[in-house]
Amino acid sequence: MGMPISVLARGEDAGSAAAEAAVKELYAELVEVDRVFSPYRPDSDVSRLGRGEAGWDEVSAEVRDVAERCAAARELTGGLFDADLPDGGWDPSGLVKGWAVERAGDRLRAVDGVDWCLNAGGDVLVVCPSAEPFTIGIQDPHDPGRVVASLARTGGAVATSGTAARGEHLYDPRTGRTVETRWLSVSVSGPSLEYADILATAAFVAGEGWPAVLVPGYEGLGVLADGNMHATAGWGAG
Repeated sequence: MGMPISVLARGEDAGSAAAEAAVKELYAELVEVDRVFSPYRPDSDVSRLGRGEAGWDEVSAEVRDVAERCAAARELTGGLFDADLPDGGWDPSGLVKGWAVERAGDRLRAVDGVDWCLNAGGDVLVVCPSAEPFTIGIQDPHDPGRVVASLARTGGAVATSGTAARGEHLYDPRTGRTVETRWLSVSVSGPSLEYADILATAAFVAGEGWPAVLVPGYEGLGVLADGNMHATAGWGAG
């Protein structure tokens, strides 16, 4: 998927055959998602759609499902999240990562008695049946080796959108141009990584007033270019 993916297991059965099998299945599932959805692979369904070599009835049911999810995300965010590109193309990457990792996390949830922290390119999914939290660090947009905040979580997800990792790669669907904002990153926490990722992207695109983009159950932390931060009221709540 073009990003580092790591899995941290904790508990007496963290090294069990069941836990190891779950991790192998998770990675295999994500490799398959990359094969189908990557816009950088010429043989992927997304690339074939983009070149007009395949119609919607010729791609997998998963691609059609993701297309429906992208349409729902566009409506949820008032158009701030949009997989339709200014040049007429379609790139669901902004939704696929969170959707795929959330779905693959079911492999981990099926293993009893093991706590999990799954990190996919800085977006984190936590599963803690022990109710002992993992501490998630929010990366400093100025210095990838530092964190500017931390968040203790016993479950759910944290996703971050901004320019630190990939530069100015996000566009504003309202203008068709690169996002212009004084915020360097916005992180969103909530029960689902799919929705946390969607909302983090939409909030970053929104710029000023980004907290209004969030929906009930999701909280956010924004980091400004000058290093100041703003968090919504429930950001630190467990």
